[in-house]
Amino acid sequence: MHRRNRSPVAAGPEQVFSDLREVAARVRDGLSSEIPESLEELPAEQQPAGQIGQFAQAERARVLTAGAIGLEKLAEGRTDEISDDESFGMEAIVLLEGRPAILVQNHDFAAQQGDWAVLDGHRAAIRDSLARIGRVELSGHISLDWLGTAFLVGPDTVLTNRHVALEFARGDGRGWTFQQGISAHVDTGEEYVDPVLAGGGTAPAAAGPSFDVVEVVGIHEDVDLALLRVAPPAGGDALPPPLAVAADAPADLPGRPVYCVGYPAYDGRRNEPESMRRIFMDIYNVKRLQPGTTTELVPDRNVIKHDCSTLGGNSGSPVIDLADHRVLGLHFGGRYGLGNYAVPLWQLVEDPLLARADLNFV
Repeated sequence: MHRRNRSPVAAGPEQVFSDLREVAARVRDGLSSEIPESLEELPAEQQPAGQIGQFAQAERARVLTAGAIGLEKLAEGRTDEISDDESFGMEAIVLLEGRPAILVQNHDFAAQQGDWAVLDGHRAAIRDSLARIGRVELSGHISLDWLGTAFLVGPDTVLTNRHVALEFARGDGRGWTFQQGISAHVDTGEEYVDPVLAGGGTAPAAAGPSFDVVEVVGIHEDVDLALLRVAPPAGGDALPPPLAVAADAPADLPGRPVYCVGYPAYDGRRNEPESMRRIFMDIYNVKRLQPGTTTELVPDRNVIKHDCSTLGGNSGSPVIDLADHRVLGLHFGGRYGLGNYAVPLWQLVEDPLLARADLNFV
């Protein structure tokens, strides 16, 4: 099969789906049941948005139909006959069904079909996780207004990546301080708002409870990890309890269902721009739930590999065990075609920096 060099997904359909023909049939059935919305039923001021929606729906149907054909060819061993359109369509099916990037709205997520229907049984626990994860936002930075993701791991501490914190912190050999004129906070909202439902135009992301970053606890020397102390703003709600962080490794790490939560951003350097536009429909920078599996532990590199569909703004996302909702790892990056990478946190139980921050190891 022709492999795309700059794929926005981390795993191929043969790794994700156990029955390729069944998935192809399910995709075809879903497309046949979709009924296009009539523009005549929409108010005049909403018809331009409706036209865009109809175009997007038609393009999605075309891409997924090509993907279903590709899956059938792959199942029959006819990999040499798979076209570029069919290859891209299979990637779209992986992202939409196998490794979806699910929009978070109203602190919740839509019910899923297929393998990820299992998420419904964990809805309450996932909602609890969502409330403890936010976007790292800046004031006073010369070029950035937000950086990545952070999540509560202690009574008043959040965990994120070193490369996130270094955008606003500086060290003097004795400790860390904020760069002059820059402040930061963690917003647990920043969810997608449908512009049609919001009355047309470009709708801002929905804000949620926000916590001020009041101190840089520390930035790790060896792994891509930083700890920040947070506090509620004046008059704001108290911090929720932290996420549970795994103090030991799961017995069956490869193939273990997990989920990331973060804010995937447009990233044309890592991924193919046109693919991203057609799959994400240009909806970036908002909160998403991204299920997948762990694929490998690389002990000598202190890395977990996983195949959740992440992009640049996921820096600092937690990789959470779907079975018990403990945080297994801290996502820090990925390489197209090779997978995504996270710091295995249970290997840092005795680390002095994490001990100083009183992480909620369980």
